[in-house]
Amino acid sequence: MNLPRAFEKEMENLLGADDYKKYLECFDEPRHYGLRVNTAKLSAEDFLKIAPWPLERVPWIHNGFFYNGDEVQPAKHPYYFAGLYYLQEPSAMTPADRLPVEPGDKVLDVCAAPGGKATELGAKLRGTGVLAANDLSSSRSRGLLKNLELFGIGNILVLSEEPGKLVSSFSGYFDKILIDAPCSGEGMFRKDRRMIRAWEEHGPEYFSRIQKSILTQAAEMLKPGGMMLYSTCTFSPLENEQAVAFLLKEHPEFELCAMEGYEGFSPGLPSVSEGGGKELKKTVRIFPHRMSGEGHFLALLKKGGQGQASYPAADATHKTVLPDELREFLALIRRSFDPGRIEIRAEKVYYMPEDIPKLGRIRFLRTGLFLGELKKKRFEPSQALAMNLKKEEYENILDFPAADERVIRYLKGETLRVEDMAALKEKGWYLVCVDGFPLGFGKLANQTLKNKYLPGWRWQSS
Repeated sequence: MNLPRAFEKEMENLLGADDYKKYLECFDEPRHYGLRVNTAKLSAEDFLKIAPWPLERVPWIHNGFFYNGDEVQPAKHPYYFAGLYYLQEPSAMTPADRLPVEPGDKVLDVCAAPGGKATELGAKLRGTGVLAANDLSSSRSRGLLKNLELFGIGNILVLSEEPGKLVSSFSGYFDKILIDAPCSGEGMFRKDRRMIRAWEEHGPEYFSRIQKSILTQAAEMLKPGGMMLYSTCTFSPLENEQAVAFLLKEHPEFELCAMEGYEGFSPGLPSVSEGGGKELKKTVRIFPHRMSGEGHFLALLKKGGQGQASYPAADATHKTVLPDELREFLALIRRSFDPGRIEIRAEKVYYMPEDIPKLGRIRFLRTGLFLGELKKKRFEPSQALAMNLKKEEYENILDFPAADERVIRYLKGETLRVEDMAALKEKGWYLVCVDGFPLGFGKLANQTLKNKYLPGWRWQSS
């Protein structure tokens, strides 16, 4: 394994000779594969009852599991398309797990793509509050949006902006903020050897400036009394403890908080920073030779003080006249929708989160739950709505067992014959499910289901 010499020296100084040797030896060990259960759809215990392959619990994550990636492909199972889990490296599950999000919170994931942490934050909200998920890259934000909609999360604002441009609209707005910061990626060297070349092009010094900027901007968007979790997938003290010490110096209203521990966690290193002192031991380091995961760093901070948020409020007097075809469709859903939160823009219908600010000139990929589209006196429901629903919330259901060959055919976009299904009405929109979990919509006529599964999400043959 050819590591950069500067990195080797830094790690040996950080770990000591004996521990550094163990770190190098872990490069010859197999990588760890993990999945995290979507608790917005089912509990970890209930998923274990239906899991198609052997799983082993990730001991520090209540809904995380190891699987054998050399033998199984969870991304090629209908449950993946039902949004029942997210494939994620086990240590990367830790930041969103340790940020104490509660239902009703307003939450920001600053650097959210592709969605591994945002999907967990959204699941914790239980359909309440607001999840703002941002990523500077518009192409990566599209993948982020797909993963959030696949997970069935509707109370979303998906943004693609420089974090600094968000401050004017969200000053003091958020209860919780997660910053999984851009970093030099030293903790990924074992998993992805290409990261070594990237490190040689842009090392810790380059990313340190970006991280400090994001931290100070996020600090302005957090409410007094709110909590912020800063994380990286690197080992460099410059990007970890020193970044946290910088925030504590520039914003003395912040304090470090202890996190739920685990025997493999290592405390932060106060000796590598000029500020923060012994408090930096409350931060957490994850090393791949000490536990079954790759490298990560976490710091949980709380903002002191009192006061009201200063964000510009949206117009609360907004009202939308709902077309008859939309009202008729919504009547099929066993859930109440607040008409004041429904917006129609260019024939597309959205259900907005509660209590959002005036958004100004910010680049959005999605505001709220996309319900569907009005087309020539008819309403066509969206893929996002299908994933947001539960089986018991919709009037017309087609529920297939996972072993039924029509499940894969549906996911490929094919038309289905369903004359064997009991209690079918002759026409209308049906919610297609696998073992009780929604996959998408179809339109029934003459015992044939016209496929409405979103083309960009379709099953691709190997």
